[in-house]
Amino acid sequence: MSLATYSWLVLAFPLAGSIVIALLWNRLSGRVAGVIASTAIGLAFANAIAATIKLQERPEEARHATSSLWDYAATAGVNVELGIFVDPLALFMCLAVSGVSFLIHVYSVAYLKSDRGYSRYFAYLNFFVFSMLLLVLAGNFVLLIVGWAFVGFASFALISFWYRRATATSAGMKAFVINVIGDVGLVLAAILLQRDTGTLDLPTVFARAPQVFAHNEWVIVAICLLIMVGAFAKSAQLPLHTWLPDAMEGPTPVSALIHAATMVTAGVYLIGRCYPLFQIAPTAADISAVIGTLTLLFAASVALVMTDLKRAIAYSTISQIGYMILAVSIAAYSAGFFHLMTHAFFKALLFMGAGSVISAMAGMQDMDRMSGLRRALPFTFGCFLAGALALAAFPGTSGYFSKGEILELTASRGGLYDVLYVVATIGAFMTALYAFRMVFRVFYGAPCEEAKQLEGGHLAHVEPFNPATGESEDTDVGFPGEQHHVAEREWEMKVPMAILAVLAIFAGLIQVPGVDDLVTAFLEPTFAGAVLHLHASDATQMLVLSLDALCAIGGIALAWFLYVHRPGTTAKLIERFRGLHTFLVHKWYFDEAYELIVVLPVRTVGRFADEVFERQVVQGMVNGTVAAVRAGNSLLRGAQTGVLRDYALLLLVGVGGLALYFLVVAR
Repeated sequence: MSLATYSWLVLAFPLAGSIVIALLWNRLSGRVAGVIASTAIGLAFANAIAATIKLQERPEEARHATSSLWDYAATAGVNVELGIFVDPLALFMCLAVSGVSFLIHVYSVAYLKSDRGYSRYFAYLNFFVFSMLLLVLAGNFVLLIVGWAFVGFASFALISFWYRRATATSAGMKAFVINVIGDVGLVLAAILLQRDTGTLDLPTVFARAPQVFAHNEWVIVAICLLIMVGAFAKSAQLPLHTWLPDAMEGPTPVSALIHAATMVTAGVYLIGRCYPLFQIAPTAADISAVIGTLTLLFAASVALVMTDLKRAIAYSTISQIGYMILAVSIAAYSAGFFHLMTHAFFKALLFMGAGSVISAMAGMQDMDRMSGLRRALPFTFGCFLAGALALAAFPGTSGYFSKGEILELTASRGGLYDVLYVVATIGAFMTALYAFRMVFRVFYGAPCEEAKQLEGGHLAHVEPFNPATGESEDTDVGFPGEQHHVAEREWEMKVPMAILAVLAIFAGLIQVPGVDDLVTAFLEPTFAGAVLHLHASDATQMLVLSLDALCAIGGIALAWFLYVHRPGTTAKLIERFRGLHTFLVHKWYFDEAYELIVVLPVRTVGRFADEVFERQVVQGMVNGTVAAVRAGNSLLRGAQTGVLRDYALLLLVGVGGLALYFLVVAR
């Protein structure tokens, strides 16, 4: 088969899986829905591998292809085809998305097996992966926006999957609304590009842009800023980040999927894909780099105090995406996508480990209630530790090499970027600290009651409840299933976690500075036209990697001192720095600010429109009109007596009135 055929099949299998499960959901028994969904994503991954092999067989300058099925739209000078654009970047994303998603699907087969929405879950999950693959393979801005919107809808469906939970539906709506803000920015950017370049085809837009736009011209800067709005909303960067921690209301595998390989990486892909535009508008690129750096610092600081295990990992995602945004904004493209790949491995692993821990805790997510789970969950502990080491960029792990490359290329640019490098390095130290804060608080110390039960062979069980509010719940459709599942007892959970643990530790070896550069070489054809090609000197590489290693080791050591060697120290620090702790616990008051600046005014206007304008003005006018019509009808009914002499009298009066009128007018 051809490259184009393999690429279309990458899209076809997840879509087919979603449709089949959606149509046959009430006829599928047992784990059949999970098997169908996992098989569909596995076949997509296999075809992505085949497409990559086909692409690599071509000469470097010919490693791209387009394919179209039919005209998607042709009107008013806008011609859009239902087509895909295949190049190394698109296939790199396809491999990461489908590969990690396949492991998450397999994990979900066991994790969700007691949930009564089992088939619905896998239909959503397949559609989510299809949407992300459509986004990265889209050959024009219209299909890219379609995939972009589909991802937003799929995230809403999965975040609010347990739709009888008010907290879940609220979180889903929040994610949807904020992502629609990003959609608007992307649509406006596409409209401006169509107006000025005359096309929406991605390769053609990028080829014409240097001839159409002047360097740093306000129009191209505005276009790039609008693209950034879309990217930042999807990738949860400041100030459009508030939806992502709340998205933890969805099932834990959904959190793994959203955070690891889909959705939040879409913004990184978008900026990387649109690099020809950002190179014409370096002002926009610099703004993007600064926001990414601020985001990584902000999220790392909040993760230091977060006690909800899943939300702590969520803020870790926001922070790590900040590193990727920094990289693709300063033209360190291969470094950014290298970190995207390694992050997909260790972040999916951390969420899977968190799911196993939460199951062992009978649904409880509060780290204040967890301790000593190391002996009760030895396999989960080993995998979580591997993920934490990679997240902390411990020397030799995948995160060490990918994050280190971002830091060294940032440092190599000098000037403003030295400041960004310093902030990013501080963020690296904080990352190691909060990563092992989770490890030591959850797995070390005296065993909690649930850990003791599990050591005795009994998995803790309580009446179903909402961990966010403590409210009791039943196990009907729209609520979580009654059973809990830990990796130690389910091979479908254990196998994906083991694979990801190996990748989290060793995947970085494909791009060791001074040894090999597999990712850079693979992506080179996509970014061959870049104006700026960054390269760090050997001295810079050694210095930055050494400092990165010190940050990782120092952060881990400090976490060990605070939570293992001297437990209780953090309580004293909290008491001493109460104001700072409150500030961080409230997540820099972003939610409160939005509530005051956006939500409250909109709610006030809506209440006024409903209670005053709608009910008193509009309904008053309608009711007054109705009353007048009714009064007129009453008069007419009174006049229509059915007596002939009454009608004759009315006719005579009417004729007399008309005669009098004309006499007066004539005079």
